[in-house]
Amino acid sequence: MILFTLLALFFAAIVLWKGARRPLAVCTVALFWLLAAGWLTAPLLKLAQPRWRTETPATFAPRTAIIMLGGGTIYDDDHVLVPPSDVLARIAASAENYAACKRAADTCHVIVSGGNPQRHRATEADTYLPYLLRRQVPRADIVLENSSLTTYENARNVSTILQGSRYDSLILITSAYQMPRALLDFHRFGLAPQPLISNALGARLGVLPRYDNLVTAETALHELIGIAQFHVYRAIGWF
Repeated sequence: MILFTLLALFFAAIVLWKGARRPLAVCTVALFWLLAAGWLTAPLLKLAQPRWRTETPATFAPRTAIIMLGGGTIYDDDHVLVPPSDVLARIAASAENYAACKRAADTCHVIVSGGNPQRHRATEADTYLPYLLRRQVPRADIVLENSSLTTYENARNVSTILQGSRYDSLILITSAYQMPRALLDFHRFGLAPQPLISNALGARLGVLPRYDNLVTAETALHELIGIAQFHVYRAIGWF
């Protein structure tokens, strides 16, 4: 949507600014080629996900909560609602850390946060639940938060859940590109979870344009704009 809006603005400028149509058209083509070929997408990703690897393993305490953020749902070829690949990585990381937590701690819970911003048949949290169960995470240790529509609401609603339970350690699991903004939102509600990266995006550099690079650039821009929006809202007192 961000790139589509940008393209629409360039097109409007080309139509309205008759004297600069040629240079504007060249700039538009050059910009979108740089994005689609990966040369501009790669630096955008470096800004959006500066630390894409977890440098230290998670630290488990006697009472540990693993918070997994949602990342949408998609329909497969059979029109069944399933998690996208990014979320499958988050589910795998959550299950693996839950198993490690159970070996070291008395209490381990997985809080799955994700509502239904796409207005699909089911919420993100409810869609992800069977995948965690298949990975041997018991239902009794899973807490579903299925009303949040944004990362900010993820943090707000999870903080409400945490108020009723005392945890000694919080672990936040999401993709690298979402982690910087997610940490800002959780810190806003007085929470300082350990960040644990499940996966990261990458750009494929080349000469030929690739649609995947445009999708990745859209994701990076969404996160960077979200971070800027957070700081603006904090400055004016909205957050």
